[in-house]
Amino acid sequence: MPETKTQRSAAARKGAATRKAHELEREQEQHDLRRKEQVSEVVDRTSELSDDMLKSLESGSRAAIEAVRKFVDVVDEALPALPHGERPSRRREIVDAAMDMADRLVKTQYEFLRSVVHSAGTTLNREEDEK
Repeated sequence: MPETKTQRSAAARKGAATRKAHELEREQEQHDLRRKEQVSEVVDRTSELSDDMLKSLESGSRAAIEAVRKFVDVVDEALPALPHGERPSRRREIVDAAMDMADRLVKTQYEFLRSVVHSAGTTLNREEDEK
């Protein structure tokens, strides 16, 4: 019985392979473009997050300074300063303690925000390496 299947010519097979290669190349280019867009979005979000965190740190620092300023004003009214030359007054001890507390609060806030930014950077780098 004669063979009924038609065989493709070598040129036809080569043309089909070339078309498939071009399709795969286009798909890879589209994938690469989508990937670049995703990375760009992540970078933009990270920049916004960093800006927001810095603004938050600045706002917290200003609030701490203002709170200490108000506290010192109240202490000044309640406990007048002693004449110069006497030992440090109770007023001075209270004001110094308030300044130390405000300083520790600002440092703690700064360290917290720094650790959050570091963790976010580590996470983003890990995600980038996994992809």
